[in-house]
Amino acid sequence: MAFDLDLFVIGAGSGGVRAARLAAGYGAKVAVAEEYRVGGTCVVRGCVPKKLFVYASRFADAFEDAAGFGWTLPRPAFDWPTLIANKDREIDRLNGLYIRNLNRAGVDIIMSRAVLKGPNTVYLVEENRTLTARTILIATGATPFVPDIPGAEHAITSNEAFHLPALPASVVVVGAGYIAVEFAGIFNGLGAEVKLLYRGEQILRGFDGDLRDGLADEMRKRGIDVRVETDVARIDTDGAGYQVVCGNGDTIYTELVMYATGRRPNTLNLGLEKTGIELGWNGHVVVNEYSQTNIENVYAVGDVTDRVNLTPVAIREGIAFAETVFNDNPTPVDHSYIPTAVFSEPEIGTVGLTEEEAREKHRKIDIYKSSFRAMKHTLSGRDENTLVKLIVDGESDRVVGCHILGPDAGEMAQVLGIAVRMGATKADFDATMAIHPTAAEELVTLREKWVDKPARAAQ
Repeated sequence: MAFDLDLFVIGAGSGGVRAARLAAGYGAKVAVAEEYRVGGTCVVRGCVPKKLFVYASRFADAFEDAAGFGWTLPRPAFDWPTLIANKDREIDRLNGLYIRNLNRAGVDIIMSRAVLKGPNTVYLVEENRTLTARTILIATGATPFVPDIPGAEHAITSNEAFHLPALPASVVVVGAGYIAVEFAGIFNGLGAEVKLLYRGEQILRGFDGDLRDGLADEMRKRGIDVRVETDVARIDTDGAGYQVVCGNGDTIYTELVMYATGRRPNTLNLGLEKTGIELGWNGHVVVNEYSQTNIENVYAVGDVTDRVNLTPVAIREGIAFAETVFNDNPTPVDHSYIPTAVFSEPEIGTVGLTEEEAREKHRKIDIYKSSFRAMKHTLSGRDENTLVKLIVDGESDRVVGCHILGPDAGEMAQVLGIAVRMGATKADFDATMAIHPTAAEELVTLREKWVDKPARAAQ
């Protein structure tokens, strides 16, 4: 059978774009469909604009800390429209760069919603036409999830947060994952009064317990009202703002409500069920280690598969897909020991097992950790602690987890990821010369094992 294309990609986000470019480079005839903007969530309304907002929010600390080092500054003033305009200009630049790179690779970009009509057939909604492809890749990402409660229509998500006409004076952030704690820090740093509500026992479920407790403490020091074991029952309008009514009876008045309660795979109305593609419990596309679905010629990468929902993972999955299908080089993706960062205040960088996970997987573990005041704050006077923690397999001496809470933790975690993935031992860490004075030197100077009560059960 003759096909119009060798590869049709649904979704021009990080994973889809990388797969399309590489496949085209291997000689495939490729088209990619996108219904919003080329670049996907990360570039357009995720990692990139969020990190720019984080940078903006951190200047407040920098201005305040400067006094301890002899600087006298006039009272700084922040202008939200300037930040938005400059952010938009950068996103437009990146969007154009993605388009140019696809064009340069010979990939046909189709600005339309695409729906599967069969294992090899795609219907383009806006263009009212069909195309056939030997291989189809689903890379539609995920979309914010807001629980169905009374008044949910009054809440925004991270999608809308990047386009607010003005900085709100007060914000209630509901949730406690990456997006929630990062936006709580952003709004707080820019001058808003922030309350973070989470129904669970502690924020950042799935992270190491010491990081979770440490970040919650530091956020409260900064004036963020972190309320755990607090669920939202409904949201009522109240003049120009809202009343958030909690399940425990508390009522909170606020100018803005933002939900960051997770994301759902973006598979609705894509024709997947009619095509016979297997979907998981929350609508994610079920794939094997080669990102292949139960339909032989249909693959999926990125958040739509709900494996590890991080941009670099989607990119790596896109690369592996292209290698497997178009370069005759079967390449599975190893999802273990993935370094990650939370751009909270202070920042988190982590790789490997949490203490809770290590206690379940290893017969014996050794814990090394240190909590200290960073050198900078001896003059700035800021009440902020840095935490460094190593988790070691007590039998092999291999470092199986590294966790940092403090400035530049994400940068450190990237390098630590290499060492942990290579199987570095605690002896290897100990034998490495320290860089002094840095916070990172704690990673290679920790000698005393931490003796404390057993870690709490994983949440």
